[in-house]
Amino acid sequence: MSAAAGYGEFRTGWPVVLAAMLGIGLGLSPVPFYTTGVFAPILAQQFGWSFAEILGGFPILTFGVLFMSPVAGWLSDRHGVRPIAIGSCVLFALCYMSQALLTGNLAFYYGIWSLMAIVGAGTLPVVWTRAVNNRFEVRKGLALGLSLLGTGLFGYVCKPLTASLIAHYGWRGAYIGIGLLPLVIALPVALWGFHDVAGGESIDERRERAAARAARTPGLTLSEAVRDWRFWLMGCAFVPISFAVGGPIPNLENILRTNGFHASEVISLTQLVGLSVIFGRLVGGWLIDRIWAPAVALCLLGASALACLTLARGGFGYQEAAFSIAAIGSSAGLEYDLMAFFVARYLGMKSYGSIYGILYGFFALGAGIGPSVYGAAFDRAHSYTGVLAASAGLFILGAVLLLALGRYRRFAPPLQPPAALGPASARPAGTS
Repeated sequence: MSAAAGYGEFRTGWPVVLAAMLGIGLGLSPVPFYTTGVFAPILAQQFGWSFAEILGGFPILTFGVLFMSPVAGWLSDRHGVRPIAIGSCVLFALCYMSQALLTGNLAFYYGIWSLMAIVGAGTLPVVWTRAVNNRFEVRKGLALGLSLLGTGLFGYVCKPLTASLIAHYGWRGAYIGIGLLPLVIALPVALWGFHDVAGGESIDERRERAAARAARTPGLTLSEAVRDWRFWLMGCAFVPISFAVGGPIPNLENILRTNGFHASEVISLTQLVGLSVIFGRLVGGWLIDRIWAPAVALCLLGASALACLTLARGGFGYQEAAFSIAAIGSSAGLEYDLMAFFVARYLGMKSYGSIYGILYGFFALGAGIGPSVYGAAFDRAHSYTGVLAASAGLFILGAVLLLALGRYRRFAPPLQPPAALGPASARPAGTS
């Protein structure tokens, strides 16, 4: 098949990609992550909550997702991804909007975060990308990359949009406004274009074909992978990296505010997060296809370490702040691509989904506790200097650990018995 021929998959598959991009971008993963930092100073003033208490919703969300993500995958296997994604989109939106009813009761606040993790798990990439994987073969990577761009696109618009809604309608109105976005944008597109299986093929038939393909796929099984030192090295590397990325982003507004930036400057600077996430995802993905991926990681994560040190010392100007935010955002865009790439290159594709799912738990652990640790550090010292300096060290630690992975591995394809290959395999290529 020619390179151009593979793009024909988009003729029928582009509605699925578009629906996945909007569903993921307006789902559980990015919406609370990008908006909570905007609400945090207001909630602290309104209810007297500490930043650690406000950002304490993230660990709740993390552990809820660790439990519910496999459940969402199982439900998708049994009932198909369309009803799970659409139903979860509606329930997540309603749950997010319920924060407009906050009264100062922390238990009620944390209860909303717990419920969001349960009902919103169907909006995670594990559900939306399943349909994309089923639709695309030749251009699977491009289709998945486009689907995941939604997180960066929403990250670009959500912070200034949230601030604008607060200014015009108050913080309660802003919660309702942001919560309406999945219902007004993602839901109609999903109802129109998000269909899992094409060509009349049933889910069971698709599953059987996928199982047969997996049997011919080179790589390690899950049990083999967890006995491989590279698996644990990756896990140990992604915990500090995800902490160093996930901690500062929800706290950016307060980091800038405490360093004397005006509200208009804070809004324009935090917009860079979404753009740099897109940049990191596209440019970083292009680089790791051509250069040894751990070396690419060392360069980009090293730049993020320098960014954290710049923010830690204080007294920085607008341009320094812009560079720092762009560097951290680029690492946020690259880390998902790195994890997927490393699993494929060092552990193989045989049990890719299961292995990736477990390693995502390491990533979620660091990203989940990072924002609350940052909030606690600010409550204690009224400064982010110490925790930002620690994050710089964690970026370097994670990058150095990834260097130890060494050369990419080559996996021999599994041997097939002659009978299993069938008579067609004996014919020369190109004959019929």
